[in-house]
Amino acid sequence: MTTQHPLRLFNSLGREVQEFQPIDPRNVRVYSCGPTVYNYAHIGNLRAYVFADTLRRVLTFKGYNVTHVINITDVGHLTSDADTGDDKMELAASREKKSIWDIAAHYTDVFKDDVRRLNILAPSHWTPATQHIQEMIAFARELDAAGYLYELEDGAYFDTSKVPNYGQLGLLDLAGMDEEHRRIDGPGGKRHPADFAVWRKSPAGVQRQMEWHSPWGVGAPGWHLECSVMSMKYLGEQFDIHTGGIDHRQVHHCNEIAQNQGYCGSGKTGANWWMHNEFLIMRDGKMSKSSGKFLTLQSIVDQGIHPLVYRLFLLGASYRSSLEFTWDALVGTRAALRRLLLRIADLKSKMADAEVARLAGEMRYSSGGSLAYIREQLTAGLSPKAAEWADRLDAAVSNDLATPAAVALLNEILFDKKLAPEEGLKLAALADLVLGVELLTLTAEDLVIRPAGQTLDEATITARLAERTEARKAKDFARSDAIRDELQAQGVGIMDTPQGTTFEWLPLIGGE
Repeated sequence: MTTQHPLRLFNSLGREVQEFQPIDPRNVRVYSCGPTVYNYAHIGNLRAYVFADTLRRVLTFKGYNVTHVINITDVGHLTSDADTGDDKMELAASREKKSIWDIAAHYTDVFKDDVRRLNILAPSHWTPATQHIQEMIAFARELDAAGYLYELEDGAYFDTSKVPNYGQLGLLDLAGMDEEHRRIDGPGGKRHPADFAVWRKSPAGVQRQMEWHSPWGVGAPGWHLECSVMSMKYLGEQFDIHTGGIDHRQVHHCNEIAQNQGYCGSGKTGANWWMHNEFLIMRDGKMSKSSGKFLTLQSIVDQGIHPLVYRLFLLGASYRSSLEFTWDALVGTRAALRRLLLRIADLKSKMADAEVARLAGEMRYSSGGSLAYIREQLTAGLSPKAAEWADRLDAAVSNDLATPAAVALLNEILFDKKLAPEEGLKLAALADLVLGVELLTLTAEDLVIRPAGQTLDEATITARLAERTEARKAKDFARSDAIRDELQAQGVGIMDTPQGTTFEWLPLIGGE
């Protein structure tokens, strides 16, 4: 397939949009920093994986095969992103009175379920850190032999002064070491505050739940080591794209690059493109688990919001823009998605069942399937008008994954009355290859979820609707409206149809 628009992506390493050129045209290799599985992923964390999934979808949409790796951090991450604080996994085990292994297994399963509910394609490889400890030790020994490590009482540290341009990715002013950068300071004795732990010794007299023997003593790897080791194992010394949240850009990814340069040579940064999504923010600041109060995907579902509404909410903003979360905005996205789904249902009603089934069949693909092939099937034989819409969709997603523009185009396409119903559906399916909202299988009815806090039972609602019907028959419209308003205030929407009055659950927004 020949694509009309070159793919252009923003590279944090250099801070500019560049035309994407893969190392191997046959296979694009992508690594995404995964979760630390000590707690539930909050909705801000999940933005990173919707972004990475969008990137992967666009790459396959453009005709590339993709090998995608997401790691699972089940050891080594301290409460600070550098070398201070307590081990997050140890703290979680103590808090929940379970073994670390049970904690890791539980939160890994929950995270993967969140990924499934958001229609995020499973990666080519999930890579838990604890399954790669010996490779990490071997990697660190090579760094030590090459003179990049030095030992302190509490572990082995990487000497950042020995790699060129340390901190270039984060534009760090290491000479000034202002207050922002002093946060990466750690134990006393480090040669430079930016130096970081490659191996952390277990404290004397303390047996950790997760610890291994190493040349630097019994202990555990530093957090940054795992990503260098696992990305190289599965993707090679130099691969195409590394993704993560913007909070990784200043410390974690700078340290990864330093390790990669120490192991492979100064020209090997690990990835050619480093891409970062911005924060999801609340009115009182960015989403964080440190306060102990945060929103999970289940929190949203409990309010009566479908997970794919949240996915569409995220796609309504550029991944490089901070996005403010509000319940009102989420409910607005739900209404917008419902409108799209009702329009798609209307288009389906104007087509033969066999045609709809055939189109749905064309949309079936596995996580390792070729979206480019499906794209070819959907665009074959389009009218000039429809082909123009397809070209505009390609231009949008090729422009640094401009999903807001793609969503806007989707709205225009579905309500373009000059398009035949089948072409409208094909173009919706085409857009959904990238957006991943399941537009052709999701229905407006699927968006109706009973909130967890809803206390009304259906028998009570049915009785109230019967009262309303009697009031309408008696032309007591004030009473009828009062019942409708009362039910709506309790989270029940009323719909009068030719077939009679029905109701649906409404989101109970603004929960804790």
